[in-house]
Amino acid sequence: MSNRRCTMILAAGQGTRMKSTLPKVLHPAAGAPLVVWAIEAARDAGADSVVVVVGHGREQVIETVRARFGDAVRFAVQTEQRGTADAVRAGLTAVDDDVTEVVITYGDVPCIPAAALRALTDARAATGAALALLTTTADDPTGYGRILHDGDGRVVGIREHKDCSAAERAIRTVNPGFYAVDRAFMADALGRISSTNAQGEFYLTDLVALAATARAHNVADVPWEPLSLRGVNDRAELAMVEDVLHQRIADRHRRAGNSIATGARIDHDVTFETGAVVGPHTVLRGRTHVGSNVVIDAGCVLDDARLGAGSLLKAYTVVQRSEVGASAQLGPFAHLRPDSVLEEGAHVGNFVELKKTRLGRGAKANHLAYLGDGDVGAGANIGAGTIFCNYDGVQKHVTTVGEGAFVGSNSSLVAPVTIGRGAYVGSGSVITKDVPDDALAVGRARQDNKLGYGARLRERFAAAKRALQAAASAAAATTKQGE
Repeated sequence: MSNRRCTMILAAGQGTRMKSTLPKVLHPAAGAPLVVWAIEAARDAGADSVVVVVGHGREQVIETVRARFGDAVRFAVQTEQRGTADAVRAGLTAVDDDVTEVVITYGDVPCIPAAALRALTDARAATGAALALLTTTADDPTGYGRILHDGDGRVVGIREHKDCSAAERAIRTVNPGFYAVDRAFMADALGRISSTNAQGEFYLTDLVALAATARAHNVADVPWEPLSLRGVNDRAELAMVEDVLHQRIADRHRRAGNSIATGARIDHDVTFETGAVVGPHTVLRGRTHVGSNVVIDAGCVLDDARLGAGSLLKAYTVVQRSEVGASAQLGPFAHLRPDSVLEEGAHVGNFVELKKTRLGRGAKANHLAYLGDGDVGAGANIGAGTIFCNYDGVQKHVTTVGEGAFVGSNSSLVAPVTIGRGAYVGSGSVITKDVPDDALAVGRARQDNKLGYGARLRERFAAAKRALQAAASAAAATTKQGE
């Protein structure tokens, strides 16, 4: 009979030390819930099926996992939190009958690599053991179960920290809790585990002693470095594992041909082509896609952004749910709010904000502008200080600027309004009516110069200042006399 493998992920705990209403395994690390990392490791390691054992907040956990993996992951419910062996008993109800090997992992250990899980199953296959487990060495083993060896160095059991003698607590080889187990052996052995221990729980670690003493069975141990096996119990540990994950993600993209500066934080679902340069202190989130030879300077923040080949994001630019075309340029300090599009070669400069606006091929808005609910044609130029007045207090309206149009600085375009192809808008204009193609629109008050009036104003202001100073001096003198 062929060996079919199921990976069972224990994810039923409440995680009270997180101090959160969100189930612990749903806390995000580097852009994905903790449990997602565990599921992906299981699948990458070659699991034929995956079962997640849920308990606290199970509706949320199931919904989140199904949204990403569909029906590829099954669920089992641990109705009471009675220990890890009880959780595995619950999980077995969802394991197919033809499964011969069960790998046990945890939903709050996101850094476990697929290589570690493969090493487990390889060790069990090579030795014929009923059970293989990962072991690691801890500088401070407090809280971990200690690995017990016989005189020949073979693993014979695990003692939980609270049940250890003083001598056993000095042991630094510990149990991170990952196992590959013969399914038939486990199904029988689980029925022989009792809750006679310091916590009154059914310890899965008791499987190890049962495997070590069973006829024709033994235990295979696989040493592994501790950082990858770290579980998350509080938000400080969450931050630690997130640093590890971000480092791995950055290194993966570096090896694929991209230059990622130290300090850049790239999340789980971000994708790259090749040749990108990402500066320090950048943040790339969501389903951001970075095209070939893109340059992203320091401090940029991207959420669900799509960056075309050769585009340039200067420092401290923010792009949210928007698309940047090939060879377009943004920033510094530009802001693309959701549903904005920069077509090929478009330029958005410093302190320019777009919201739900398309900037056509080669169009420019280089300085200090707000373009909301707009459509700007190819080659158009939007001057500094221009505002698309898109909101009337009730609803949003669209501003359309035709190809090759020129909007002078400090203009206000009151939507709904259309500026025609090749039209000009004079600087400082307030435009409330459509401008025909190739027309010049000037919408500003007539200038009136009053000759010699500047000197009269200065004298008026000086007199007012002297009066204020005299009043202050008089008030101070009166106060002094009263003393």
